[in-house]
Amino acid sequence: MVSLRFDLGLTCSMFLRREIALAALAFGLGVSGQTGLAPKQFLTLPLGQVRPSGWLFDQLMVQTNGLAGHEHEFYHYVSQTDWTGGTSAYSSLEEAGSYWFNAMVPNGVLVNSTVLNQKTSAFLDYVLSHQESTGWLGPEVGNNKPRYLWGRYPFMFGAIQMVEANPALTDRVVTALHKFVAVANTMLHNGQGVEAWTQTRWEDFVMVLQWLYDYHPNGNQALLIDTMQQLKFTGVPWEKVFSSQYFPTTATDNLPNPLGFVLSWHGVNMAEGLKALPATYRFTHNQSDLDRASEGWDLLFKYHGRPSGIYAADEYLAGLEAARGTELCLVVVSSDDSSSNVKKVNGVMVLGNDVLVRGLHVFFDVFSIACFSGSYLYQVIGDPKYLDRVERIAYNALPATLTGDFWSRQYLQQQNQIAAQNMNPNPFPNDGPYSNVFGLEPNYPCCTVNHPQGWPKFISNAFLTTPDQKSLVQAYLGPFSTSATLATNNNVFVTVDTIYPFSDTLTTTITASQAFTYYVRIPSWVVGGTIAINGAAAKALSPSNGLQAVQVSAGTTKFVLNLPAQITTESRPHGSFAVQRGPLHYAFDIPRNQTVLTKNAQEPRAVDLQFEATAAWQYAIDPSTLKFVNKPPSSGKLPSPVYDSNLPPLSITVTACPITWKTAGSTFASAPPTNPACTGAQKTITLTPYGSTKLRIGEFPVFKST
Repeated sequence: MVSLRFDLGLTCSMFLRREIALAALAFGLGVSGQTGLAPKQFLTLPLGQVRPSGWLFDQLMVQTNGLAGHEHEFYHYVSQTDWTGGTSAYSSLEEAGSYWFNAMVPNGVLVNSTVLNQKTSAFLDYVLSHQESTGWLGPEVGNNKPRYLWGRYPFMFGAIQMVEANPALTDRVVTALHKFVAVANTMLHNGQGVEAWTQTRWEDFVMVLQWLYDYHPNGNQALLIDTMQQLKFTGVPWEKVFSSQYFPTTATDNLPNPLGFVLSWHGVNMAEGLKALPATYRFTHNQSDLDRASEGWDLLFKYHGRPSGIYAADEYLAGLEAARGTELCLVVVSSDDSSSNVKKVNGVMVLGNDVLVRGLHVFFDVFSIACFSGSYLYQVIGDPKYLDRVERIAYNALPATLTGDFWSRQYLQQQNQIAAQNMNPNPFPNDGPYSNVFGLEPNYPCCTVNHPQGWPKFISNAFLTTPDQKSLVQAYLGPFSTSATLATNNNVFVTVDTIYPFSDTLTTTITASQAFTYYVRIPSWVVGGTIAINGAAAKALSPSNGLQAVQVSAGTTKFVLNLPAQITTESRPHGSFAVQRGPLHYAFDIPRNQTVLTKNAQEPRAVDLQFEATAAWQYAIDPSTLKFVNKPPSSGKLPSPVYDSNLPPLSITVTACPITWKTAGSTFASAPPTNPACTGAQKTITLTPYGSTKLRIGEFPVFKST
């Protein structure tokens, strides 16, 4: 394993900055002859204009009533955060408070929570009221704490969302952000504020700068563009990382990084980097940036992707093996965590296989960033493959790593997960044995404060507009409503009545003051889809680049989409198969028992849970016998919460037989055996949506039944 050894001075040395700048220029930065920012293909709606309904609103309420909505009451990284004058922080990068703020702003707005909205408003007010005269924002004001740019970015995303939801905040927030840009620009020119981790995620700040440029430039366009360029010059050159020449095609445990940017292979940094090139394109105007972004996306999922939609990264990119993990939040080191495999060498924290990092570095939720990145890629590039992937992630990978009541979460989820317990041995080279336990903060605290942004940001990006703002685009399918004023004061209200992805049917009602064209995304997995408008006979869909156009008249228009899909199988390593239908991945839900390991002293609902299998899971399946079963709820409503064992109305049956399938030690499944022999009689087993399983087999050996 290559050591992650970073000197804070070296990372920002003039030599490195010069080399990165030259690399960027080699890829055409600033030589296109165009100025300003290139337009996006689609524009987002302000926070609050898109809202969940039906089961999706219920899911967000489960989150609000669970751990996420109560952290401010008892979890010291939130209740005592140093962002608002407290003393609690887990990292010198100071992202704990800003993570929580970035997640709770949209959560509170979307469920109309007075408590959460008051908390986020107080958070914003404190930070802005304590802004330093130089422009600096954050817990480093008035003390000698080191100042790194990164921890501000989640705060700024949250502040922008608050402006969208409450325009009365515009002047105050925009003024504060412009003051911060001025000091950040000076720091970047002086080689300050950029350490090794911040170096990987410069694109988040670029997106903030572009929001200011697009909507509130305040005469500072030149400074904003220069700051974008400086961020790229001092950051990881993602155009090289995402090239086929350098991209890792296997687990990276023992691979040297050919570019020397070892942290670029860190799973969360990789998800962050997906936004870098579309963000770069907006100020370079170079098509090569978009081409490389698309190539990098495809490489990532080809070599590290999961049937659940996400990719494997138990710290670093982990290849295709089913036992390897995907982090809910990626954490490198927590020096006071007795369950982690941490030690000190010459004053430097060491994790796992001599992965060396200075200090505490805690990072984003893979789901949220991949979702956010995919949404942003679509908004800039317009390729529907990004939306298909994001929807699969949202409806599979996210709920799979949380208990149904959202009070406990994992650090790592596995495709084949036969237990959730303290693992010895464990399959994760750089993470501790507690990684797949469901709890308050298994391994590390970062996911606890950061995980709630997943559902709100998925919901908020469900509708877009065309650049001329004459048309509305439904990017994600599910139960939503939206109210928007389009061009020429066209007031539009949309409701989507559906239990999708647990049904193939969506009924959309649109009320508009003027005629316009409405677009709805048709996923690539739809086969034989139809649309029936205003009670007319159903007609075959005819999407263009993934979008079905619907001509909407003034008044009310109603249409019904039927989006059937076929059962498909995905080839996986060792001759194994995964099962898909439509947006859902299906897995065998292993019956389990539950043991409470610990309870939080202040909040007894915040528990660490151990799950162990109570029935056999060692099966091979015959893919030719897969059959879809749909038992729609008689009431038309799904149970609450829907993502738990035996609750979704959809399933797939398949003929299976018991086989010999070894475990590694006693804690995790070894690789699926190739061409196994049946050791007992054939039987029918049921596969259910992956997101509802907590122990599971998602990648099966295969056999041919008689």
